[in-house]
Amino acid sequence: MLDSHVQSDRIAEILEAHIGLEGPLLPILHAIQAEFGHVPESAIPQIAAALTISKAEVHGVISFYHDFRERPAGRHVLKLCRAEACQAAFGNSVAERAKQKLGIDWHETTPDGAVTLEPVFCLGLCACGPAAMVDGRLVGMLTPKSVEKLIDEVEK
Repeated sequence: MLDSHVQSDRIAEILEAHIGLEGPLLPILHAIQAEFGHVPESAIPQIAAALTISKAEVHGVISFYHDFRERPAGRHVLKLCRAEACQAAFGNSVAERAKQKLGIDWHETTPDGAVTLEPVFCLGLCACGPAAMVDGRLVGMLTPKSVEKLIDEVEK
């Protein structure tokens, strides 16, 4: 974990690099998350002040977009598609099995820090649903049994 002064200084550098862009909030949030693995709560007032917007506006954008995290993710991120096509292909049973196997719910990380489980709303694999993305790798045609195997591979 970074010293709060070092973190604040790095956020200030990111803000300075992006402040001149048109609509800089999203690029700033992406850059901060790329730097720290999440958007630290302590960054919100700093971003709001730099952009002369409210802290609520910054928080609203972070909570609206599913790609932003408020806490560090696990060593592996398992994203399961929750869109209609995947749900119609029994995606709910895959999701429930994944949550049960991992012992966590959406947006949570296993106690050992191995896996974070996140919902996504379309991975573009509609014909191959239910679909997932694990550490950036797309996986289609999941079943409850194959999602268990996928989790076993990730947890190794």
